[in-house]
Amino acid sequence: MTDTTDARSSQRFPIKLPITVRTKDSRELFAETANISAGGVLFYTNVELGEGTEIFFRIVLPAGVVGTETDVLVNCTGRVVRCTEIGGKKCVGAIIDEYVFERVYAHAV
Repeated sequence: MTDTTDARSSQRFPIKLPITVRTKDSRELFAETANISAGGVLFYTNVELGEGTEIFFRIVLPAGVVGTETDVLVNCTGRVVRCTEIGGKKCVGAIIDEYVFERVYAHAV
């Protein structure tokens, strides 16, 4: 019998956010997250990324999602663990190896 238990260690939150992903060779890709957790991110893009590709990206987390008064900018470094095609788009799963909260965005009045 096959164990179908999900091996992910962090709770994933379904949230669609625009992100720009940069690879170590300076390619920039525009993407949209499908879900995110403290340990990983799943996003859609038009470009295939190979397993093991090191990526850098920034995410602006909305205040309402993280429970703060203002939006939070997070700089992330990670690596691709899978890339599949779904509906003509590349679905990329990546582990977040490191993240740094850069600053908090104030809402415009």
